[in-house]
Amino acid sequence: MNQAPSAILGLCSFTHDSSAALLVNGELVGFVEEERLSQQKHTREYPRHAITWLLGQAGLTPSDVDTVAYNFQPAHYLAETPAAARLLLSSTTRLRALPRVTGFAKVAVRTQQRLQFLRGQFPRARVTPVLHHRAHQLTAFAASGWSEAAVLVVDSLGERQTTTIAQGHHAGLPRARTLEAIYDPASLGYVYGAVTEHLGWRRGDEEGTVMALAALGDATRFRPVFTRALRTTATGFTVDPAYFPPRVLHSGHARVSPLFSAHTCPPRHPDESPQPVHQDLAAALQERTEQVMLHLAHRAHQVTGSQRLCVGGGVAANCVSIGRIIGEGIFDEVFVPPAPGDAGTAIGAAIAVHTDTGNRQPLLGLARTCYLGPSYPSPNLDLVRWPGLEEKYLGEIAADFLADQLAKGMIVGLFQGRVEAGPRALGNRSILASPLEDGVVERLNATVKFREPFRPFAPMVLAERADEFFTLGQDAPYMSMASQVTDKTRERIPSVVHANGTSRIQTVTARQNPFLHDLLQAFECRTGVPVLINTSLNVKGKPICGTPEAALDCLAGSGLDALLMEGRWITK
Repeated sequence: MNQAPSAILGLCSFTHDSSAALLVNGELVGFVEEERLSQQKHTREYPRHAITWLLGQAGLTPSDVDTVAYNFQPAHYLAETPAAARLLLSSTTRLRALPRVTGFAKVAVRTQQRLQFLRGQFPRARVTPVLHHRAHQLTAFAASGWSEAAVLVVDSLGERQTTTIAQGHHAGLPRARTLEAIYDPASLGYVYGAVTEHLGWRRGDEEGTVMALAALGDATRFRPVFTRALRTTATGFTVDPAYFPPRVLHSGHARVSPLFSAHTCPPRHPDESPQPVHQDLAAALQERTEQVMLHLAHRAHQVTGSQRLCVGGGVAANCVSIGRIIGEGIFDEVFVPPAPGDAGTAIGAAIAVHTDTGNRQPLLGLARTCYLGPSYPSPNLDLVRWPGLEEKYLGEIAADFLADQLAKGMIVGLFQGRVEAGPRALGNRSILASPLEDGVVERLNATVKFREPFRPFAPMVLAERADEFFTLGQDAPYMSMASQVTDKTRERIPSVVHANGTSRIQTVTARQNPFLHDLLQAFECRTGVPVLINTSLNVKGKPICGTPEAALDCLAGSGLDALLMEGRWITK
């Protein structure tokens, strides 16, 4: 008699960046962010589309799910009630004490209600909440494929934790043991988000824009503010409430104080053009973020003794900080998973349940992979919906044909294979362009992506040739690390070098993505350069295109010249 398969559904939902992951008999069936299928960026909605796709892939129904793993534990919010009493001791924080207690208590209740909702969706399943930072830790460590590593998680808030250092070890199954933790209101992610909002961009969405803006500024002017506001300690850091009042989980409470505005600048309106003062404020924020991240990396090395580091949490998306950690030589190698933010915790929550239930089945499909979402190998396209679009089938010549068009200066969308995990397009839902074209960055920003002119574009490069152009010294398969560049890059392809002298690179191997590897080789044959500009297949304010329809909308509504979709060449 065959034993029924074990099915664990991991979920991130009801907060932001909803997603789902499914383990069946220890094998990762898939993972996808709901926004890729619903086209609602950073959606907090229950990931209905993602779950439907995953269960369909496995041939299961909701009644077949054994366990639903959720990425927050409600009880841990309640511990803030006695902890918030310390705020009463200072006149600076006293008025925040009661709202903070009630806010955390309300989130605890809401989280419990969310668990109850999930029990209704999966009537035969056990619904298990998982500590948020533990889910981050397991996502990062399992994806690395390493047998042992330090694990540093830095985000805005997980229940009450904002920063954790853990020891990851793989003895049959990946596990992570927390060694040190920092609790809110000491939160690097909170500070970065607060200043992002002060600078007129959307907190939780456009921190990358602020990181890009920072390269244009001079940190000197506001360095003293951030030195006081973010103080390092022997084991971590603190946040000065005089500049960043303690978080209150209610709307309507300012994240920066009047003192912060007085010592920096008034809030920028989103419609206002960024001025030098905004550039300088971004530069000082970024500089201090890098310093704190370096300090935390040193601490992780000190308490674990590990020679390898995994980094997770939302702040792990700060690629310049990750590049600084690598450049410091603290560890032999640094790894950031493709989905380091909250969406990725759906995977980590499922892993936690798998290991906690005593399951001895090895986990498969987790290490060094990023193409985990839906694919559409034979999309049924009715171009009548998109007047003016024409198509022809290329088949096996697709890589060579695309290389020709890129070498001639075309900007092309690429839609192939399974949807990438995480915030970066990694060649399956990408926009590609030649870095040799004059004005390519300006054209991409102005007519294709419709975004700020100072935003840089990332290069993808053949992994075996990366050292000729970039100095990172290790693989960077998920576009999560900023690297210094060589003289050859400055001379041949300055379009991929940002104002701070770095590039956020993606190294490509034949094993990781055979089509991209072939394309880069074909492009080098035509130009002598094994590098292409790679940005996500979307326009500003929209998520990466997860479906054929979304990709065709992007082609029709932007300055893209063409779209290569599963071997079909589609033009306007």
